[in-house]
Amino acid sequence: MGNAKKIFEGLLVLQYRSGNKKAFSLLVNRYNSKMCSHAYWFTYDKDLAKDIVQDSWGIIIKKLPYLKKPNSFGSWAMQIVTRKSIDYLNKNNRDRDKLREYHNQPKVDNAFEHKEADLVKVYEAIKKLPQDQQVVLRLFYLEEYSLREISEILEKSEGTIKSRLYHAREKLKTILKNRNDG
Repeated sequence: MGNAKKIFEGLLVLQYRSGNKKAFSLLVNRYNSKMCSHAYWFTYDKDLAKDIVQDSWGIIIKKLPYLKKPNSFGSWAMQIVTRKSIDYLNKNNRDRDKLREYHNQPKVDNAFEHKEADLVKVYEAIKKLPQDQQVVLRLFYLEEYSLREISEILEKSEGTIKSRLYHAREKLKTILKNRNDG
């Protein structure tokens, strides 16, 4: 995320702390759908994702006055959503696989069937990776967070994140190569 965006969000955090409630509304407008998408990626249930995000906003409101780095609001908020989502998965481990199968059937458009088939192969290969590698891939490639931001979100060292990303890419290459050879 660009530095200017981080600075702007930091200013919104500071304005909210000073009593400007509209500043918080702007933060919600900027992040709510992104947070819902992130939670959905974990849960594969739109209503549950919205509930997780709603709970996350409650935590954010309570802890926002104590946020040490206001410019890191985005990665901090996503960290809360990530934790809440993982907590849910840990509590509901049995249902996770059923939800994945049901909610992630790719939608095929006839005009793009060939490309779609390739995407399905990649998607299925990604599902074979360990969850920690799937999360790092999503945050890096889809959410476009930097390695440093991902390390903050997941509360792991930057070296660990680099390693997970490297191993996820290598394992993905191997899975896809074996699929194509087979």
